[in-house]
Amino acid sequence: METLQKNFHHPYQPYAIQYELMNAIYECIAEEKIGIFESPTGTVRPCSSFTIPFVLHCGKSLSLICGSLTWLRDFQEKALHNLETSEDDNEELGWVVEHAQNQKRNAIIEQKAEIEARLRQIRAKESRLKQRFENGEPKAKRVKSDGTGALLDANDESPFELNEYNSEDEDARAKTPCHAPSAQGLSSASLKLMEKLGLVFDSSSEKEISLPGDEVKIYYCSRTHSQLSQFVREVRRVDLPATSWTVKEVCSLADDKNDKAVVKHLPLGSRTNLCINPQVSKLGTAPAINERCLELQQPDTPKDLKCPFVPDKENETLVNDFRDHTLASIRDIEDLGSLGKKIGICPYYASRSTIEPSEIVTMPYPLLLQKSAREALNISLKGHVIIIDEAHNLMDTISNIHSMRVTQSQLKRCRAQLGFYLQQFRNRLKGKNRVYVAQVVRLIDSISDYLEKKVSEKAPAEGIVEVSDLMAGKGVDQINLYKLMHYLQESKLARKVDAYVIHTEKQELETKPETNTRSHVSEMPVLTHVQSFLQTLTNPTAEGRFFREKDESNDLSLKYMLLDPTHHFKDVVQDARAVILVGGTMSPMDDYIRHLFAYVNPDRLRTFSCGHIIPKENLVAIPVARGPGAIEFDFTFDKRNSPTMIEALGNFLIEISASIPDGLVVFFPSYAYLDQVVLRWQANSSVSMRSLWDRLQEKKPIFRESKATTGVENVLGEYSQAISAGKGGLLLSVIGGKMSEGINFSNALGRGVVVVGLPFPNIQSAQWKAKLEYVEKSIVDRGGSKDEGKAAAREFYENACMRAVNQSIGRAIRHRGDYASILLLDRRYRTSRIEGKLPGWIRQGIVKGKGEGDFREVVESLKTFFESKKGT
Repeated sequence: METLQKNFHHPYQPYAIQYELMNAIYECIAEEKIGIFESPTGTVRPCSSFTIPFVLHCGKSLSLICGSLTWLRDFQEKALHNLETSEDDNEELGWVVEHAQNQKRNAIIEQKAEIEARLRQIRAKESRLKQRFENGEPKAKRVKSDGTGALLDANDESPFELNEYNSEDEDARAKTPCHAPSAQGLSSASLKLMEKLGLVFDSSSEKEISLPGDEVKIYYCSRTHSQLSQFVREVRRVDLPATSWTVKEVCSLADDKNDKAVVKHLPLGSRTNLCINPQVSKLGTAPAINERCLELQQPDTPKDLKCPFVPDKENETLVNDFRDHTLASIRDIEDLGSLGKKIGICPYYASRSTIEPSEIVTMPYPLLLQKSAREALNISLKGHVIIIDEAHNLMDTISNIHSMRVTQSQLKRCRAQLGFYLQQFRNRLKGKNRVYVAQVVRLIDSISDYLEKKVSEKAPAEGIVEVSDLMAGKGVDQINLYKLMHYLQESKLARKVDAYVIHTEKQELETKPETNTRSHVSEMPVLTHVQSFLQTLTNPTAEGRFFREKDESNDLSLKYMLLDPTHHFKDVVQDARAVILVGGTMSPMDDYIRHLFAYVNPDRLRTFSCGHIIPKENLVAIPVARGPGAIEFDFTFDKRNSPTMIEALGNFLIEISASIPDGLVVFFPSYAYLDQVVLRWQANSSVSMRSLWDRLQEKKPIFRESKATTGVENVLGEYSQAISAGKGGLLLSVIGGKMSEGINFSNALGRGVVVVGLPFPNIQSAQWKAKLEYVEKSIVDRGGSKDEGKAAAREFYENACMRAVNQSIGRAIRHRGDYASILLLDRRYRTSRIEGKLPGWIRQGIVKGKGEGDFREVVESLKTFFESKKGT
């Protein structure tokens, strides 16, 4: 095929399906489409079986990088050398057009070449002085400060007072007209033509001569910083060809003639990742760090108390140094923090000046998916390429980012802190401040009273809540929520109150260290969090719903859940040149088209699912309907707790453990069910009688995933060591748990994967009822029938389950030479409806005619499969 001949500058020899993926990505961007890509391709080359932390060089990531960056390089060259003119240009002014185009092109090349030369010089210097650069002080004079200066005067409460607020200015917007300066010596026709060509610029908006404008770039985002760091490592492997401006003679100014231009990459992160002020970063939590950072920048904060690392006019040179050093090499987020410390400038704020000249920007989900985060970083997506990796849970991620929860204890704590603040500043509150603060108090009281009422009524812990129920308090229905939210944003009330709480606590601890903090002041300010929840009261009713529920500590809480992610993702789609969603297991894809891109013209949508790089004979997949004793595997919620079923499951694992070598990973539908199964297996253990658990232990050492957030690496390390020692291992995990995403069980770590049952969500929960009702209603609202709406809701429910299953299955088989068995334990896996939602490469590996009757057929198939793999 002709398309396979394109050079994507892949660092290794790609497989044919990786060529297909790179071509598809290139074309999707070039045609400005929205692409949904499924790529289970694992590593480009085999890696050690026992690598910790189980993360390998990702073929999918390299395909993404090579396909998208090759397009970007081609686009940059075409944009430079093919400056277009309007069809109705005046022929008499053709020489003006040609001269102006050449002049502009040469200026751009000169500008880019100067930048490349400067970056090369930086790389050369870093290479020569690496040790000194890593351990020594930067040339710029470092500000000697602990980050916060002296403490605030204990008696000075002025920083916590509210400024006067005038509601008449709520909708005021400053408008400054812009006028382009007149050009001397040119006719009006010439000026009009040059303006059309983009050759007339407003001098008032000119930027530093050494910087290009906001050039077309790639925004890449993924779930975690560890995944982003892995992506950055793959970017470093790619060697793109020189461009017309990198071979310009001016580049000979660089010291290293063999040095090549590198991709201009910028990693973005939150203050938590990038704060270099030790007095702020030590606060630990994101809310505390954010609030303290903003507090130190307030206009009324004395100059000697402000953070010395925040960019300003005095340290602009340091910002430029930070920008150039960032772009000179491909750095990850940790490198950026270290660079900021060496130069003496805040990397969180200084990185903003680096966004425009970057070619690829990496960031975690929230920074891209939250409009407020993009605005805070001055990010414009207009005309740029968006790539969202690990996008199998994108809709859930968008919903979670824009959902909020507040507990009754938080409301009470907030009310106490607000009351304490009012007690101290009541006489200083005047005019609108007094009115709006009183409204905030009444609103919080109304919401808290609702929860108290439900507790006293002994109402069900879970249920749907109407906004009118939350605003039933005295006088609350008269509050204009939109004006109140505007007041909270403009007055910074939450920041003032939270800062005052922290201030008084510190003051009391210093004066009376032996005593606890006052009962009315908590160690954790919460008004900022409560304000975010109150903001959801203004959201359109159709987008989301409110629920009440109890958390793990039995504290009653309110939750706002976004039901429709479309609106919050729509502005990303409409601004971007192209959007690419990619994941190893994106099947089933219907949900993205129906519920995320329903408004998009179908001609702009493209789906692509490539096969696996392994040959078919390296996979055996068997849906198992019956276990030992001909017990039907039916792990539905009503039947899975049967002692007979649980014992049959244990006996089945004992049988296959003897046939599957090395590592066997078993995924359960929930932590609760895993706990129940383990308890049953461990029962009846004594000296005279071996339990199922003891018999399993004899086959393989057992390792178990816990619900705790810590200890995962220890479990994985012990599991890997047992396998490397030749003992094998049985790892009990949970679908949707910590080991079902981002961890790869390649080679001996995952010769067998067993999925127990189907992890359907609780359809009787208030939240899932609301979700399915919304899906049904949205189909009817778009002209579908009620039956079509019900069918769509059922499809949505099943797809949510199968995406989780597919993600767990995808943990095994990570490169071309890998092989594994996949066993799906439940009679429902044999139905065409469920089987059809499995990834294509799994369906192709299903062994027909096995697993329906005698389970011994399954055992024999496994023995035959692994016998054929001996010596490979």
